[in-house]
Amino acid sequence: MRRVFGQAGFGRLYGGLAASMLGDSMMLLVLSIWVKTLTGSNALAGLTFLFLVVPSLAAPLLGVLVDRVRRRPLLVWGNLASALVVLPLLLVHDDGDVWIVWAVAFGYGVSFVALPAALNGLLKELVPDELLVDANAALQTTKESYRLFGPLLGAALFAGLGGWSVALVDALSFVVAAVAIGSLRLDEVVPERSDEPVLRQIGAGVRHLVDDRVLGHTLVGVGASLLVIGFVESSIYALLDAFHRPATYAGVFVAAMGVGAIVSGLLASRLLHRVGEVAGIVAGLLLFAAAVGGAAAAPTMTMVLVFATLSGAGLPLIVIGYLTLLQRRTPQQIMGRVSTAAEVVMATPQAISLAVGSLLVLVLDYRLIFTIVAVVTALGALHIAVALRAHIGAAWRRSAEPIHGTVSAADAVPRPTNLQA
Repeated sequence: MRRVFGQAGFGRLYGGLAASMLGDSMMLLVLSIWVKTLTGSNALAGLTFLFLVVPSLAAPLLGVLVDRVRRRPLLVWGNLASALVVLPLLLVHDDGDVWIVWAVAFGYGVSFVALPAALNGLLKELVPDELLVDANAALQTTKESYRLFGPLLGAALFAGLGGWSVALVDALSFVVAAVAIGSLRLDEVVPERSDEPVLRQIGAGVRHLVDDRVLGHTLVGVGASLLVIGFVESSIYALLDAFHRPATYAGVFVAAMGVGAIVSGLLASRLLHRVGEVAGIVAGLLLFAAAVGGAAAAPTMTMVLVFATLSGAGLPLIVIGYLTLLQRRTPQQIMGRVSTAAEVVMATPQAISLAVGSLLVLVLDYRLIFTIVAVVTALGALHIAVALRAHIGAAWRRSAEPIHGTVSAADAVPRPTNLQA
């Protein structure tokens, strides 16, 4: 992972994104806490997350817009716009101002769709193909580490000073990101306007995901797993009840997953360089499946936490592997549309999983639910492994070639960056 920080410009990009991710980790939980504090309603607090998710419905259209402009200016102005979107929270005082919180949540949701899609394109311009996995690993590990303390820090600021303080910190984090990205010396190619009908342009992302055999089979395996992975979140309180732990103990469970995710994120780039992105995704799915199955049979809470740590370790391999695979196998001119299409395809099974999981926990023991998750996730990994066995084998053989030292195992050929001298 250290090699990517030697790439000109990546350190500044990482610093800006790290600041922005810290602001995000502090603010997201505070938005729902704020609504709960103002209204006393759990339902209205939960509705806040709906406003965060709704913009993803327009993700394919946003992808078209992302592909029509250069990525660096879009990220600069997008982060500055996100800072302005957060500032109306300074006007929130009583329950009559809840609509402001929801409006900010909606704006946040728009940035969650557009900015990552633009970032995927920028990374392709800034970082050579063989270092994309290192860049993704660095960013994902930082994001996971913030989950251990970011929400707690945001909640503490909210309780001690008020929501306005979290809003200011979050707005400042977006400004830091904009300044860092704006300072990059990058000679980007101006995207060409397409003469295709808008509907066909919108569908280009989905068509690429379906037509690319490697991305398509990987998407099927990961998507099938996401249809059940949310069951774990829905069942966590049933597990705590079985071991006579209070609901607040869920924080310990999540922290254990976070520790595993951080360790895995630090090791992910080395593993993925060695075995390739597809094999890394399969390994992550199998590790998660084994850990959830182990948690289902664990006789003590200590063992449950051990398996929670292992399950957290599987997730970065899946996320980093898939992000890198997507970036490497997608032409730059449609990167925005493919990124947003993948977001919709991935987010939909997750939403279904959470909804179905909340119903299953009413009629099934958590041990059975965890077993279902383990079996389906393992089957998703098996589908990828069998369908893409030739690709996995070829990637392994390429990684063993000593020509360029340690290289990535995907199909693309390393190329120079577009950094100016």
